[in-house]
Amino acid sequence: MRGLVTKSTGSWYLVLGEQGQRVECRIKGKFRTKGIKTTNPIAVGDWVNYELEPDQDSAIITDLEPRKNYIIRRSVNLSKQTQIIGANLDQAILVVTLASPPTSLGFIDRFLVTAEAYDIPAILVFNKLDLFSEEGLEILAEYMAIYEQIGYPCYAVSAHTGENIELIRSLLKDKVTLVSGHSGVGKSTLINALEPAVKLRTGEISDWSDKGKHTTTFAEMIELSFGGKLIDTPGIRELGIVDIEKGELSHFFPEMRARLNACRFHNCRHINEPGCVIIDAVEEGDIEHSRYDSYLSIYNNQDTRN
Repeated sequence: MRGLVTKSTGSWYLVLGEQGQRVECRIKGKFRTKGIKTTNPIAVGDWVNYELEPDQDSAIITDLEPRKNYIIRRSVNLSKQTQIIGANLDQAILVVTLASPPTSLGFIDRFLVTAEAYDIPAILVFNKLDLFSEEGLEILAEYMAIYEQIGYPCYAVSAHTGENIELIRSLLKDKVTLVSGHSGVGKSTLINALEPAVKLRTGEISDWSDKGKHTTTFAEMIELSFGGKLIDTPGIRELGIVDIEKGELSHFFPEMRARLNACRFHNCRHINEPGCVIIDAVEEGDIEHSRYDSYLSIYNNQDTRN
């Protein structure tokens, strides 16, 4: 039987069958995906095949269908473990706050690079608009300008008051959307504002299995009443880049990608080479210094492969 993974607790998965049935599934033995080493071989958004166990109350996942795309992260700690946080996406939203807690430009850029690398359209949603002072609104405008001028849609909202929530709802309609961000940026409040019934659903699912305790720590797919699916993910403290060659990194910065063929050397690293149009564009203000700083940070970090 075929189904869609709607929740992952690490060892058990909730799968929505094609006939609408929900089945608790597990994987048997060492289930590995080709070429990807992660802590979770199956992710929310995956399509799988499964077989019911003799008791008919649970099932075994036997096969993973090829993914259209996925978002993957590496823990920025000693373990360096990687984790797929969502698969088969139409788009990804990063919820950003300028304070309480602050989201750094470096974190935003790492998320956008990951989305670019796996061909996933990305949207930035700046939350907690109700808390902004006049000075804060000026900084917000500067942040949004950085990303809008290179093609990333940006929206300012207040999940608390509902301001501009309708705009986000229209973006989600009939699409599979991953929602990510730091803990505390208001993802849950935003989701509840978008889909008020989700509070009830969260309560119902929290006890779907005693294997699924601490449900807020696991990724979960939410069916939207107005059409579409939303993958809610646990808050991410840090985001490490996975499996991007250093020589390819500049391709995942759109403002650099458009200029690459103009460098003097075809293998230009855009660090200190003569005739580098990327460095010239930074010095002339055509590429934001913060974006170039992020490029250098990722390039020089062990998160990328030599």
